[in-house]
Amino acid sequence: MGFLKRTHKRFDYKPRYYKGEGNPFKIEHKLDKFRKTTGKNKGLKTKFTDALDELKNPDKKVNKTVIYIALILVLIFLYIIDFDLSIFFNN
Repeated sequence: MGFLKRTHKRFDYKPRYYKGEGNPFKIEHKLDKFRKTTGKNKGLKTKFTDALDELKNPDKKVNKTVIYIALILVLIFLYIIDFDLSIFFNN
């Protein structure tokens, strides 16, 4: 029964125009190298403690950016629906 003893074929593929460093087939997120919780082979306890530290001490610049973007999107939405501010003022 020859089909039970099947071996997989291996191909030695090298990209033609790749002249960079490292493995071109490695998939990694762009921001993983800036985080403490990913990219390192550590124990489970240290991963949880690093994640909790990031949760307790968030980056202030990121929070301000998110607030600015949300405010701009709300103002654009109010402009699109023709929101009238005169309802808040008693004349």
